[in-house]
Amino acid sequence: MINDKMYALGSNRSVIRDLFEYGNERAKLVGRENIYDFSLGNPSVPAPKEVNEAIADIIASLPSVAVHGYTSAQGSEGTRRAIAEDLNARFGTAFTPAELYISCGAAASLVSTLRALIVGAETEIIGIAPFFPEYRCFVEANGGRFVLVPADEKAFQIDFGALEGAITANTAAVIINSPNNPSGTIYSEETIKKLAGLLEKKSAEYGRAIYLISDEPYRELVYDGESVPFPPLYYKNTIVCYSYSKSLSLPGERIGYVLVPAAADESSRLYAAIAGAARACGYVCAPSLLQRVIERCAGIRPDLTEYASNRDLLYSALTEIGYRCVYPKGAFYMFIEAPDGDGNRFSEHAKKYDLLLVPGESFGCRRFLRISYCVSGEMIEKSISAFRKAFEEYRF
Repeated sequence: MINDKMYALGSNRSVIRDLFEYGNERAKLVGRENIYDFSLGNPSVPAPKEVNEAIADIIASLPSVAVHGYTSAQGSEGTRRAIAEDLNARFGTAFTPAELYISCGAAASLVSTLRALIVGAETEIIGIAPFFPEYRCFVEANGGRFVLVPADEKAFQIDFGALEGAITANTAAVIINSPNNPSGTIYSEETIKKLAGLLEKKSAEYGRAIYLISDEPYRELVYDGESVPFPPLYYKNTIVCYSYSKSLSLPGERIGYVLVPAAADESSRLYAAIAGAARACGYVCAPSLLQRVIERCAGIRPDLTEYASNRDLLYSALTEIGYRCVYPKGAFYMFIEAPDGDGNRFSEHAKKYDLLLVPGESFGCRRFLRISYCVSGEMIEKSISAFRKAFEEYRF
């Protein structure tokens, strides 16, 4: 017998991956240089030199058994201590290694956390559009119900009226993602404070904690002197899921962490449940070599010069053509509105010009399309004429 739900997930790739594979096939016909692929959020900036130096030194200076052997299930204490010290220096907190669980990347962080919180089919997890499409998959595959709060399509902050209406006695957690994939916006301090106040009110109303899951793989990708509010400073029942995929350009290495602050309600039980969920999913002992790298590089920040240049070039060109979008302040995504409000239709139309844009429906915003500008500046410059033709020749 075969699990039908898992079969459906495996036989139907995400729209992002489908678009990427379509681009690979087109490249065989017209040449890779003629494909303007804005589908995947795959960092185009190399890993910082400190990361590569750390890898080389670790391999050269330590016995192979030490480099590649198992660590503690929750991650080595040295790695967890380095992360805690980095967070404490930045945010004035007092986290300890015992509050951190080293994970196999952001997906493992989220799945372990969600599995720890979902206790049955009645459990509800709220996602706020636009959201990373895999949230729905992670929630539903672990037996919960994903509840969608529609987007604030003007500023991409939070529609608090809609959010409050979505919270019920079955709500276990709310997931946020700031800087946001796909819009590139940052939740303001005012938004985070208002969110904390609402969750405190609702937690008191239902007599138990409603957790806030803060998905933060883009925390370090911020431009123009902006800052990203750190949710645990505003709401004690925050669980942070982090990945080094974007900040250190290590998406293929699958390394991140879950932070369960000691101040959170039932923190010890919650941490143990996350550890148990990671065990059940086979996520114990994240890659040992990468744990040692993070121990040395937890405080390294990315060079955002290229991403900022790409953003400015693309935003200026597209708005001049007539496209509309909110100016992104973080991550490496731009969320443009389809000329006729149908992102699916415009995405198909754009393929005529070998322009690969991800339709926004799977992010919870059908009117929009996502552009991943973590590509070469040369490709962006070449793509401008395709964007112009796609816009001018569209019939709507």
